[in-house]
Amino acid sequence: MSKRVAVILAGCGVYDGAEIHEATLTLLALERNKAAYQCFAPDISQAHVINHLTGEEMKENRNVLIESARIARGRIKPLIQFRADDFDAVIFPGGFGVAKNFCSFAFDGKECVVDPEIYYTIRELHSLGKTIGAMCISPALIVKILGDVKVTIGSDPDTALAIKAMGGQHIVTTHGEVIIDTENKIVTTPCYMLDASLGQIAEGTENLVRAVLEL
Repeated sequence: MSKRVAVILAGCGVYDGAEIHEATLTLLALERNKAAYQCFAPDISQAHVINHLTGEEMKENRNVLIESARIARGRIKPLIQFRADDFDAVIFPGGFGVAKNFCSFAFDGKECVVDPEIYYTIRELHSLGKTIGAMCISPALIVKILGDVKVTIGSDPDTALAIKAMGGQHIVTTHGEVIIDTENKIVTTPCYMLDASLGQIAEGTENLVRAVLEL
């Protein structure tokens, strides 16, 4: 029987939602490794909306679930319907939406507040011994919730310091590398936390997916 993996999205677009390349390559890697997947997203408002052409904030409101449905081609469920027992693992692609919509790390750093639904989901997964994959900035979210776990976001010194301040262990990595915390069943890779090409993102994503499925 193929393994079942939940992919949790934070919207659509690097600056205010899920990173589209990381999310899409995650789904592709899961399919190539013969794993079944289901996308989820919380039914909440985005922190704000960014014009991805100019980088400026836009005066409009968007919903994380509705925006995430763009990536999932409509085949997505609200996070409230997620049941950890139904899945072998979960993967969090990156993007600023993780640090803005799932928590306030982008604004508040180590003092950030986590969305209650996201908090409960990750705590439940960890308590049941499920494998958690986290890409790009997502490892900071995992550390904020779980504390003393081993992760990587690449080599950004400020983010690494924040991770350590939240109780986590940060390991410096480069393109394609993954860090596996076998005790806590957490797999992380830096992706676009580094200045990366699409090919390098594909390599890192593939390596993370394989490690998640092996755990």
